[in-house]
Amino acid sequence: MAVPTQAHQAADPNYVDLCPYTSRKHCRQQSQAGCTKVHYKPDIQPHTDLSLGDCSYLNRRAPPCHRMDTCRYLHWMVEDPLAFPIPPPPPDKDALIQSQAASSSKLFPPQWVNCDLRHLDVGILGKFNVLMMDPPWDIHMSLPYGTMTDDEMLKMPVPSLQESGGLIFVWVTGRALELGRDCMRTWGYERIEEIVWVKTNQLQRLIRTGRTGHYLNHSKEHCLVGFKRPADKSGIDTDVIVAEVRETSRKPDEIYEMIERACPGGRKLELFGRSYNFRPGWITLGNQLETDCLYEPETVERFNKISQHEAHTGAVPRKTN
Repeated sequence: MAVPTQAHQAADPNYVDLCPYTSRKHCRQQSQAGCTKVHYKPDIQPHTDLSLGDCSYLNRRAPPCHRMDTCRYLHWMVEDPLAFPIPPPPPDKDALIQSQAASSSKLFPPQWVNCDLRHLDVGILGKFNVLMMDPPWDIHMSLPYGTMTDDEMLKMPVPSLQESGGLIFVWVTGRALELGRDCMRTWGYERIEEIVWVKTNQLQRLIRTGRTGHYLNHSKEHCLVGFKRPADKSGIDTDVIVAEVRETSRKPDEIYEMIERACPGGRKLELFGRSYNFRPGWITLGNQLETDCLYEPETVERFNKISQHEAHTGAVPRKTN
């Protein structure tokens, strides 16, 4: 959110309080008192046409507009980049493994398998408490990645990944909204909630143009939530996420925090994931990942008992790191 509470600010060291007036000049015009919040300044190039307004790809955390050298829309930059706290480096991987050995309650480091999910024998992965997926739906648009047909999605072996009581989170957009609901029913889940991600740019303004939509520009995405029996934890979160957009297809990190609160601990699996989805306690599956990395002894053993061809197409040797 653009303006969290003071309690939120105190609890999150990475919190940045943005000035609602965007630029310092506008801020001074509206307020007499000195403002200590973060401001932006316009990035005006020779080809910038101010009459066109802001570029729809404004984003401070990911590469911004893909055509910065030619885009005629207005872009913005942080007035004082040092105002943004630098997150601490990730802990050493060996230290994680050692701490895990000392306490079974610790989460495994991120794990992943580079694979084509249409050919992976998911039975070797075991059962999971939580599943999350951002499927490559065929939304009849030009996309920078391959898609799967509706029939392929409906036939995904999702039911074999969970026992009763599991939670599933499925990202859908556009025409895939109804298809996602059909998939949930086919897989044996009851849809219990829908989370809405409201997309904002670096200025915390609603994104209105240049992204998706055949008739209307889509400023939001839906995440369907399903279960195999009533969830024990309810009412601990709202059904709306307001967060900035980043790389193509990347979803907000807040969804992971919601899942952890709904199902702390337990095994979690993300399907159709990418390297930026890696998180402790999760296994990520996808065809755009690095060399396989598995830590759970039982999972490693099951993978090593079958040939590369039986496991998935184009696999690399298993690693326990």
